[in-house]
Amino acid sequence: MNKHGIRLITAVVTSSMIVTPVLAAPSVDDLKKEKASKQNEVSSLQSQLTTLMGKVNTLESELIQTGEDITKAQSDLVVAQKKEKEQYAAMKKRIKYMYEAGNDSAFETLVTSDDFTDLLSKAEYVQNVHSYDRKQLQEYVETKQQISDLKDSLEKDQKELESKQAEYEKQGDNLNNLITSKSAEVANLDSEIQAAAEAAAKEAAEKAAKEAAKKQQASAANNSTSSNRNNSTTSNNTTSNKNNTSNTTRPSRPSGNNTSSSTTKPSGNNTSSNTTSGSNANGGTIVSRAYSQLGKPYVWGAYGPSSFDCSGFVSYCLTGSYTRLGTTLTFMGWTRVSNPQPGDVVTTATHCGIYIGNGQMIHAPHTGDVVKVGPVQSGMIYVRR
Repeated sequence: MNKHGIRLITAVVTSSMIVTPVLAAPSVDDLKKEKASKQNEVSSLQSQLTTLMGKVNTLESELIQTGEDITKAQSDLVVAQKKEKEQYAAMKKRIKYMYEAGNDSAFETLVTSDDFTDLLSKAEYVQNVHSYDRKQLQEYVETKQQISDLKDSLEKDQKELESKQAEYEKQGDNLNNLITSKSAEVANLDSEIQAAAEAAAKEAAEKAAKEAAKKQQASAANNSTSSNRNNSTTSNNTTSNKNNTSNTTRPSRPSGNNTSSSTTKPSGNNTSSNTTSGSNANGGTIVSRAYSQLGKPYVWGAYGPSSFDCSGFVSYCLTGSYTRLGTTLTFMGWTRVSNPQPGDVVTTATHCGIYIGNGQMIHAPHTGDVVKVGPVQSGMIYVRR
């Protein structure tokens, strides 16, 4: 055989001796340690989430207050515009009179004076008229400036409101995504622990079965050896057993009916029932109120009667009065239900509405929209007051 053949055989033999390592599955203890680590992480994140929800609630309160201020500014703007129209009408009337009379009116007033005192009096009158005109004109200019400033302020507040609203929604989305992600991780880890525990239990059962089979085989071998020894002594004891046939012992009979019966009767109807009414007693009324407000515009800080924000709308539907029960964080703290009924509240940390059944809700969505029917959004929970 040449050298190349020898090298080829050596390579084949060497490769056949290589053993591919097999990674063992994580044990239950390892998974429990990992779960404990994850739980510590979740606790830390939960603390962060609590702080974030507090910030979100503060932001919502600021948005509500800003919305109320804007509503008031709009009312002031209406008053200012009315005042502007009145002043404009008065100025127009005065200018028309001055145009029709011309400057001759003031001159004739002065030259027709009876004496110097009358002249001074009339001159003062003319001066007062002109002062009044200038004052009215100045007030008109100031009123126009006030309206312009109110409009600028209103637009600025509106932009800040929209910016805060976007930040608010972003924080809420991050919060919901974080909760969903961590919940999925915990659920997956629990599944792994259960699978590992089942595998360990199966392995232990198989090991126990093998050990039992070995013990059974050993016991059978011992019994066979003992049986052979006993057979060798049987013939020696046959004669003595025949001679002792007269000394037989009869079994004693029972002295009487000593049988006892132990019967356990049920103690009674001990079944307990934890029945929780799944229906909201005021559900129909709440849903009717929600339907009655369809089409009303969304306005931050509003809770009726002509406009609403989301928490203001829910507050009206629950109470029937134009008052505010709280913010979305208030609703998040209510009792959570797994069997939602029409009239329950659907909410996240950023939005809320009234559940009307079949996966639908009535809500005030956002600025520029109106109260309307829509699907329950992903991540929303159902709560009941």
